Amino acid sequence: MTTQTARGVPAGQTDEERIERYLGLNPDFFERHQPLLARMRLPHMRTGSTVSLVERQVEVLREQKTDADRRLAEFIAVARANDQLADRIHRFTRRLLRAPTAVDALAALEASLREDFDAFHSVLLLTAPIDSLRNANYEPFLRVAAADDQNIKSFEALLSTGKPRCGQVRDSQRDFLFGPESASIGSVALVPLGDGGAVGLLALGSAERERFHPGMSTEFLKRMGELITDALMR
Repeated sequence: MTTQTARGVPAGQTDEERIERYLGLNPDFFERHQPLLARMRLPHMRTGSTVSLVERQVEVLREQKTDADRRLAEFIAVARANDQLADRIHRFTRRLLRAPTAVDALAALEASLREDFDAFHSVLLLTAPIDSLRNANYEPFLRVAAADDQNIKSFEALLSTGKPRCGQVRDSQRDFLFGPESASIGSVALVPLGDGGAVGLLALGSAERERFHPGMSTEFLKRMGELITDALMR
């Protein structure tokens, strides 16, 4: 058995591979050979000038710390955003719970979307008859359309899933939902109401193209849709 094999370094490798493996198996090598460590020089990560191995290690650790700080700041920002969103959902829920009738819930819904979520372009599109809302006059926020309306059928695939969707919509769909304001809508969030969208659809529009995008989480939107449906059908 060779000395290399005895130390865990297999034969048949290049010198660099054997050195890398040996150092990996003997992390205290430079501790035992400190004069060699002091003579080793490496290029600086940013300036290109040569530095000692210790200085290079310090630089690597500094870079790692900077990256860790950046990721921590991102996590904190996401946590704060989620906390703010949870607080808005809480206020939204309380508004709906305090509304004694479907008409009051409708008013609370419109006000909350506008005041708590800055959703100034929102449309509640109902396809199921709700007797208590027959005489409610909340246009252009409240829209009523028959389930067999061709404009409604263009959302059939979305409604059948019962899941919210964010991003872009067809021009005809945007025009139908937002009317004269459609030209200023850059992105849209669509929230089916009821099982399979049986009650209708909540549409939220934004002038910002990235405000609602396909990669964003829709869990809060789904919960909002369930709360809205329960409040309107009480």
